[in-house]
Amino acid sequence: MGFTSNGSSESTAPLKFLIYGRTGWIGGLLGKLCESQGINYVYGSGRLQDRDSLITDLETVKPSHVFNAAGVTGRPNVDWCESHKVETIRTNVVGTLTLADVCRERGLVLINYATGCIFEYDLNHPLGSGIGFKEEDTPNFIGSFYSKTKAMVEDLLKNYENVCTLRVRMPISSDLTNPRNFITKISKYEKVVDIPNSMTILDELLPISLEMAKRNLTGIWNFTNPGVVSHNEILEMYKAYIDPNFTWKNFTLEEQAKVIVAPRSNNELDSTKLKKEFPELLSIKESLIRYVFKPNQKTSVA
Repeated sequence: MGFTSNGSSESTAPLKFLIYGRTGWIGGLLGKLCESQGINYVYGSGRLQDRDSLITDLETVKPSHVFNAAGVTGRPNVDWCESHKVETIRTNVVGTLTLADVCRERGLVLINYATGCIFEYDLNHPLGSGIGFKEEDTPNFIGSFYSKTKAMVEDLLKNYENVCTLRVRMPISSDLTNPRNFITKISKYEKVVDIPNSMTILDELLPISLEMAKRNLTGIWNFTNPGVVSHNEILEMYKAYIDPNFTWKNFTLEEQAKVIVAPRSNNELDSTKLKKEFPELLSIKESLIRYVFKPNQKTSVA
């Protein structure tokens, strides 16, 4: 194969990133990051499930690395996938596998932004225990069709040695106006559950994903900040830094189940592997304050 071994030193060839997911949140942020770092990049124009269009992209662009931030998450949320199963499979399974396959044929590393919402707390990983799911653990949550397709494709992608699978969870960024931002979502909900979860601070972790490409890292990675944070803890920070008059109400998982179509994943992922590769990685609560709440601060909190 043409791609270099996992974790090899940076290539001397100039970087040129081919990014899929131009209209998506993460895809858009990747383009801005490349611009800020002076990295040559192009957005893919092909459809993931259309093999010939992907081959045309690769032959035209001749990238050093490929990034996949395209996928179906559903609008306004993953409940959409329950009633659009074929469309979800077409992009999340067929499309992702097709892209991985054409990249492998050309010796290219594919950085694939996947999900960590394929696990749920269980007897061996109890809520509040600090015992997180590791990269090699088998997914145990298929409560939503979205998560089912993501677990399925992750398992198949293990066979592609050119793929770097990043398990993103409940992504958060400093842009509190973005409707996809987990903080923006829960700040607008009438009621929220209060469960500690692993989460991904994009402002800190997306630059790390670019560095992972430069290092040609592959395999599965829990792509979350170390530790967990609960809905209430985030909203307490929101109240302290953004809006001192903000209020919210909680409800139970049983009550939540009455207003959603598919169950939601709640879990802690073990980010030891990522922290070992990037020792500077902040804990979830530290990262929230540094990258999200401090830049948006509107109160006089210390």
